[in-house]
Amino acid sequence: MPTIRASGNRFKAALASGRPIIGLWVACADPYLALVAGGAGFDWLVVDGEHGPNDVRSILGQLIALEASDAALVVRAPMGEPWLIKQLLDIGADTLLVPMVDDAEQAAALVRAVRYPPAGIRGVGAGVARASGFGRDAGYLARADDGVCLIVQAESRAALENLSEIAAVDGVDAVFIGPADLAADMGQPVASAAVQEAIAAGIATIRAAGKPAGIMTPDETLNRRYLDLGAQFVAVGADTLVYASALDALARRYGLGEPDAQPATY
Repeated sequence: MPTIRASGNRFKAALASGRPIIGLWVACADPYLALVAGGAGFDWLVVDGEHGPNDVRSILGQLIALEASDAALVVRAPMGEPWLIKQLLDIGADTLLVPMVDDAEQAAALVRAVRYPPAGIRGVGAGVARASGFGRDAGYLARADDGVCLIVQAESRAALENLSEIAAVDGVDAVFIGPADLAADMGQPVASAAVQEAIAAGIATIRAAGKPAGIMTPDETLNRRYLDLGAQFVAVGADTLVYASALDALARRYGLGEPDAQPATY
């Protein structure tokens, strides 16, 4: 029998329900801490390979640790390189979040990277990998393309200008707005009126294309606003920030550390 989760993409199923789903960034790059996050009750978790200090092996360890979690699992690749996407799919990631997608051409190339020929360019080798239960799942190859969920990140002014075309690409399942990089590209704080107007317009554009919109910020007020605007999958924090904040607060209660220390936000 296959050694990974039962067939069917949990993240796709959650999106298809139409209800908002709440997630958490998992950036500690440790299977043991991933287990802690996996039991917290979030709808979805992102194992972060872009800014978390992860490689393919450490991501694999966290996917295995989270196998029993009820959360839908997403892996954020550090980049949209086909060779890396192939490895992430082969280790059992079925939902990929790919950063810095600025136009429809990039989005279409990513669709080809997650699909087997003739529809794409994914190398055929999962028979020796976890994705197919090490060859025990005879039907994996036939259903693999439909089992992948591809989320692209729009996080620049160029991406927002091309957002209608990006969201319209067949095979892009959802679009995620990256507020921190967008704000940096605009030269404004995330909470500024200009950035918030751009995000609101972006969510509306994605929804108008018939695709789910996602976003992440640890700011609860902004998260509730994004949900009201129609964002369907919203990550409300990161394990590293929660851990730092909790440890700082514990130390403060005993007069330790820096009283004015504030964890970074994005």
